[in-house]
Amino acid sequence: MATDIKDTAHAVEADAVMQLLPGRPQLLALGQPAHGEETLLELRNELFRQLVEQEGYRTIAIESDCMRGLVVDDHVTTGMGTLDEVMEHGLSHDWGTSAANRELVRWMRAYNDGRPASEQLRFAGFDGPLEITGAASPRQALTALHGHLAARVDAALLPCTGETLDRLLGTDDGWTDPAAMTDPAQSVGQSAEAGELRLLADDLVALLDAQTPYLLAATSRDDWDRARLYGRTATGLLRYHHWMADTSPARMTRLCALRDLMMAHNLLAVAARGPALVHAHNSHLQRLKSTMQMWEGPVEWWSAGALASAQLGEGYAFVATALGTIRHHGVGTPPPDTVEGLLYALPEDRCVIDARRLAATLGDTRPALRVSPWFGYSPLDPAHLADTDGILFVKDVPQT
Repeated sequence: MATDIKDTAHAVEADAVMQLLPGRPQLLALGQPAHGEETLLELRNELFRQLVEQEGYRTIAIESDCMRGLVVDDHVTTGMGTLDEVMEHGLSHDWGTSAANRELVRWMRAYNDGRPASEQLRFAGFDGPLEITGAASPRQALTALHGHLAARVDAALLPCTGETLDRLLGTDDGWTDPAAMTDPAQSVGQSAEAGELRLLADDLVALLDAQTPYLLAATSRDDWDRARLYGRTATGLLRYHHWMADTSPARMTRLCALRDLMMAHNLLAVAARGPALVHAHNSHLQRLKSTMQMWEGPVEWWSAGALASAQLGEGYAFVATALGTIRHHGVGTPPPDTVEGLLYALPEDRCVIDARRLAATLGDTRPALRVSPWFGYSPLDPAHLADTDGILFVKDVPQT
């Protein structure tokens, strides 16, 4: 068995990953089972560099606020802002403090310097403006969409004025109150004003779509893409806030599903621009349903990767990352009857595994699901092997 599994292992290189796939996917999704480990981000950076140089990839999309991501994209394409400013304001979830993320942005800017726009690398955040503790106000996205249209189309076509939006939005504190995540009664998402804003956001997106020929001729594809991002984000946030005020048993299932739906819409927009490397938690990128134990009980939903894969087919590929040890978080040597344990017995410190061949090699022998002593690490589910294109295995993750 060990010899058969070793036959599926290859060095961690872009070429080894691409050999697992039928062709070059529009979205090559690289998952990670834990956030905050610099080793995994450094591996991501190296794979992206190789994909750029060897396979013609031009975009990287990471699990960060899609609106903030515009700050990073502006920096890497035009040099706008300093690197310090971009790392502070361009990434959510505290990702801006990561040395590997900083190096990624620095390298992309250096790569783009002096290159024509058609050859430049692009950056995208594909998460919504959401945290596990709550959601942002829809103000930024909604007013940006309104401002984009107000500057370009007949004022008589606009469904409202900017002043009307400002009045209905009220103060941002009402939208961002973290108490609303656990107490629906604290949410403003089903207020009369929020309901009116949802209708106006829908009308603004419809106007943007109806004016597409004119807007593409009058501005640029990038401007149009950005306006569509504003529209997706505004309607997505208003929908998310609406269900934050819900009191039904399906509340958390809906919220998890809506977050990944926003992610999927952003990923499909990225894919339309050209081949991209996507990096996020395995649970957001896998093809099968995601599950989580919440304070209200277990929830399951279709991930962004499942949604994108359903639409793109072979245009979507998923490589999960699996880990042996994270000793600084109490994750020791994996049991030998788990997937991680089988891979830990290989001599390589890091390797890429053909997941489907591994599943076929194991046959009816189903490895056990590893139990993690650290809540921040999600072991690889053996039931997902046949629906995963590859596994990037890292034997030991050092503390950095």
